Amino acid sequence: MSWKDIQTEVDDWIKTVGVRYFNELTNMALLTEEVGEVARIIARRYGEQSEKESDKSKDLGEELADVLFVTICLANQTGVDLDKAWRARMKKKTERDKMRHRNNEKLK
Repeated sequence: MSWKDIQTEVDDWIKTVGVRYFNELTNMALLTEEVGEVARIIARRYGEQSEKESDKSKDLGEELADVLFVTICLANQTGVDLDKAWRARMKKKTERDKMRHRNNEKLK
């Protein structure tokens, strides 16, 4: 499945189930909230904080999917082609970092 397919799936869902997109500022706030939920799980499950009983049932995959969903909503609302953006980002990262990580003594 391509990003275009995913963007279309989200757009179809919004139009048939979600009624309409929340405005961009609301979605930015929702994205921040969802990233916070991911951070909470990571901090408590993999970090040094103890995990509360109420957090143990939280699914990291579902929370990451929430982050992606809101990100895709923002892309759709602002006309971003995620296929194109992803290819450009990976090209830039590959060119910039092709030797950087191999030469990083901290990673050896």
